[in-house]
Amino acid sequence: MEVHEYQAKQLLKEFGVPIPAGGLAYSPEQAVYRANEIGGEKWVVKAQIHSGARGKAGGIKFCSNTQDVWDAAEFLLGRKLVTDQTGAAGKIVYRLYIEPAADIKSELYFGLALDRSHECIVAVGSSQGGVDIEQVSSKNPESLIRINVELAVGMQPFQARQLAFQLGLEGPQVQQATNVFLSAYRAFRDLDATMLEINPLAITQADVVVALDAKMSFDDNALFRRSNISEYRDKSQEDPREMEAADRGLSYVGLDGNIGCIVNGAGLAMATMDIIKMKGGEPANFLDIGGGASAERVAKAFRLVLSDKKVEVILVNIFAGINRCDWVAEGVVQAVRKLKPEVPVVVRLSGTNAALGQEIINHSDLGMLVADTLDQAAEVAVNSVVNSMIGFRGKK
Repeated sequence: MEVHEYQAKQLLKEFGVPIPAGGLAYSPEQAVYRANEIGGEKWVVKAQIHSGARGKAGGIKFCSNTQDVWDAAEFLLGRKLVTDQTGAAGKIVYRLYIEPAADIKSELYFGLALDRSHECIVAVGSSQGGVDIEQVSSKNPESLIRINVELAVGMQPFQARQLAFQLGLEGPQVQQATNVFLSAYRAFRDLDATMLEINPLAITQADVVVALDAKMSFDDNALFRRSNISEYRDKSQEDPREMEAADRGLSYVGLDGNIGCIVNGAGLAMATMDIIKMKGGEPANFLDIGGGASAERVAKAFRLVLSDKKVEVILVNIFAGINRCDWVAEGVVQAVRKLKPEVPVVVRLSGTNAALGQEIINHSDLGMLVADTLDQAAEVAVNSVVNSMIGFRGKK
């Protein structure tokens, strides 16, 4: 789960990370009020969406008077921002964050992330923070400073100081940055975060270290014990299909393909997508309906997959260990009979009572295609897409 910049900043502030004064606005009037409330002569109006690279997409406006603040707010609110991270669909701006413009001497980058390959948390720093950090990481990755933090002991003060020195800081900047790194690490650890970025971590002309931007994401599986984080969820910024799936106890990730997948088990779902790709097709989603694939869960999965208008065929791949294939087959038949999908449905059943499950599918007279193996199922699904495309072209 991701949160907005202003929410991440509020969380970091509670752990001692210095952030500028700021205020939230939902209208141009509120934006001007916040600017006057903050005071000063120059402000920054920031679009609040779940994405980085907002500046390059025109989502951050620098204003030298309150009329500029009004104009920036009016321009941004309700606008769709398309960044490198949102994809072509973009995200709509529903709220703004107003801050005073900082007098910046230099911009740094600091981040924390899980390094699963080394089973640790990695702290990443760069002296080239700001809007071009993505280019720095891709074109000059050796310039990034990486420090592995052992989970058992956490980030140590000497590691934070080492990072500060490697970033070229000196004098009072070193202790300030050290405090920022340690505080940010505590927030990352105590809030079950999976990623934290401060970009830029600015050094002002007065040699003050301050977090001008922040981004955090959290482990969905830990939200049950983080009610304060759960309340920050903004469903308007998330894929509605994924939100619908989560609300119904399904694990779903939308993709750009046209073969809808209904699978039980995350590993089997990944294998299903892989073999679809190997056969030349494109999966439309990752969908794990779980071990207890009841008729109700199967029906929910069908509704969810069919809500994606790009889907041209549905592939059901079930391995029944705890469950039984005949139960799953009855659920599939009920779902297809009720929802009447206008796309081909390919079913592969394996495990307990697989033969009986296949018999139920074959005798349903619903026109579903039954496959004996995953390889065969993927091939049939891909061919079904190709045949439908040929038929469509023929009609034209």
